[in-house]
Amino acid sequence: MLVVEEYKQRLQDRERRVAHCEAIHLRLGRVRLALALVTAAVAWESLWRHALSPWWILLPPILFVFVVAYHSRILRAQEIAQRGASFCKRGLARIEDRWPGTGQAGDRFNDPHHVYAADLDLFGSGGLFELLSTARTRMGEETLAHWLLSPSAVDQITQRHTALRELRDQLDFREDLAILGEDASVGVYPEALFGWAEAPNQLKPAWLPWFAPIFVIAAIAGVVVWWHWAIATPFLLTVLIEGILTYRLRKPMAEVLHGSEKTFHDLDLLSGILARFEQHNFRTPGLQSLQRELSSHEVAGAQAIARLRTIVDLIDSRDNVLVRILDVPLLYSVQVAFAAERWRRIHGHAVRRWLAIIGEIEALLCLATYSYEHPGDPFPEFVEGAACFDATQIGHPLLPVSTCVPNPVHLSDTQRVLLVSGSNMSGKSTLLRTVGINAVLAMAGAPVRAQHLRMTPLSVGASIRVNDSLQEGSSRFYAEITRLRKLFDLAAGIPPLLFLLDELLQGTNSNDRRIGAEGVVRALLNRGAIGLVSTHDLALADIAGSLNGHLHNVHFQEDFEDGRMHFDYTLQEGVVTKSNGLALMRSIGLDV
Repeated sequence: MLVVEEYKQRLQDRERRVAHCEAIHLRLGRVRLALALVTAAVAWESLWRHALSPWWILLPPILFVFVVAYHSRILRAQEIAQRGASFCKRGLARIEDRWPGTGQAGDRFNDPHHVYAADLDLFGSGGLFELLSTARTRMGEETLAHWLLSPSAVDQITQRHTALRELRDQLDFREDLAILGEDASVGVYPEALFGWAEAPNQLKPAWLPWFAPIFVIAAIAGVVVWWHWAIATPFLLTVLIEGILTYRLRKPMAEVLHGSEKTFHDLDLLSGILARFEQHNFRTPGLQSLQRELSSHEVAGAQAIARLRTIVDLIDSRDNVLVRILDVPLLYSVQVAFAAERWRRIHGHAVRRWLAIIGEIEALLCLATYSYEHPGDPFPEFVEGAACFDATQIGHPLLPVSTCVPNPVHLSDTQRVLLVSGSNMSGKSTLLRTVGINAVLAMAGAPVRAQHLRMTPLSVGASIRVNDSLQEGSSRFYAEITRLRKLFDLAAGIPPLLFLLDELLQGTNSNDRRIGAEGVVRALLNRGAIGLVSTHDLALADIAGSLNGHLHNVHFQEDFEDGRMHFDYTLQEGVVTKSNGLALMRSIGLDV
C-alpha cells in the first residue's frame, strides 16, 4: 500500500534524524565540559601564574556561548524530528486500526440528549472524532465536531470535496502543522482570546500615550539633577504625578494586561499556524478565499499575532524585580497597557474571523487526512428527489478492516424502511450504526466506508443507545419515547430524516409494542422519512403489510454448533427463522 510505505519511509528518515541529533548532542555535552575545564585552566595561567595575557580568559566563554547556541539548535531539530516521527506513527496506527485510545476523544462535545451522537459513537475513546481529528487547535476540533453533529448544505459539501481532493496528498503541509508550537498538544482557547480582543478599550485619557515618553524623560532628567546638584524635588514631583496616573488606571490596566489565564495561551502555535496557512500555495478557489481573509489592515494575521506575542512578553516582564522597581518612573505598565489596547483597536475585530478560518481549514485537513489514509473510501454522490440512501457494500469505519463485513443497503421512494430481524449479537445494531455513521460522514463532507453511496441530503436521528436516568428520574421507555418525539419534530424539517430505531419500544408489553411500533413508523413515513428498524421480536415483522409495501424485511442469520455461536453478519432477505436466546443461556451454564 503506497500510503503505508510513504509513512514508513518518513518514519525511518525522522528516526535517523533523531539518532543523528542525539549523537551531536552527546558530543556537544562533552565539548561544553571541556570548555569549562579550559576556562578554569586559562584563568589559572592568566590570573595566578601570569603565564598568559588576561585577554585569553575571554576566548573560552565566547566559544562556550557559540556552542550553547548551536546546541540549542540541535536540541530543537531533534525535537522536531521526534514530532515528525510521532506524526508518522499516528498515521500508521490509524491505517492499521491501532488508533483507539491514542488521540483526542472529544468528550467535551458529547451531548447525551443529541439525536445520534451517543448512538453512533461519535465521541469518546474509539469514537469517530478520535479517528478523524488531527487538529492542533480547539477551533479545529470545534469545527470538526460541529460538522459531525449537524448536516451541511450540499453546496458546502461539494466545496469541501473539492478542497479535500487538493489537500489529501499534501503530507508535507500536514506534517508541518503537526510539529508547530512549544509542544504537540492541542492548544489555543478561542473564547478567551476573542473575548479579550473584542472587549471595548477603557484606558483614558487618550493623550497619555503621547505624553508618557515626556514623563519618562522628565524622570530621567530628575535623576540627573539629583545626581549632580543634590536636588531631588524635580524627580520626586515627576514620580508622584506618574504614581497618581498609574493608580487611577490600575483597574482598566488589570483588565487589559491580565484577562483570563487562557487568553494568551499558545500564541506561538497560533502565529505559526497562521504563517503556514498564509505561505501555502492553495489552488482551490474556496481555500484561496479563506487565505485572503487572514489579514487585518494590510497586516498578515501571523504578523499581527506575533506583535501580540511581543506585547505579552512585555506584560510578563512586569514580574521581573528590576522592572517592578522602575515600573512607575518609566510608566512601564501604563505604556504596555496602551500598546495592548492599540493592538486590540486595530486587529481585535479580525481575531474571531481568523480563528474561524483556522478552524475550518483544520477541519478540512482532518477529513483530508482520513481520505489520504483510506484511499478506497469514495465521496458520496448526492442526488435530488425523494429521500434515498442507496449503498453498495457499506461498512463501519470504526471496525477493523479484517473484521468488518460490508452489506448493501437500499432505501428509496418505493422501499422506505428496512425491518432488520435477527437473533442476539447477529449484527442488527451494527448495521444501523453503519448506515448512520456513514450518513454523518457524508453530510459532513467526508468520504464514506462503502463501495459506492448514492443519497439525497439527509438528517440523521437514532434511538439505539437510549437508557434510563436515575438523575433525571426517567425510565428507559420514557427516555425512548422522548427521543422518538424529537425524531418526529426533526422529520418535519429539511432535509428529510434518516431514522435508525433499534429494538423499538422494547420497554412495553408486546401488544402495545406492536401497535406503537406500527404507529411510529407510519408517522415517520408520513413526514417523508426513510430508515431502518431492528428487532428480535418476530411479531413486529407482520407490520409490513399495513405500510403500503414501503417496509421490506431483511435479517441476519447464525449457526450454533458444538456449543458455540457462529455469525456471518451477512444481510439476507426476509424474516429471520431462528432464535438463539435459549441456546446462548445454555452455553454459559444457565440451562432453563
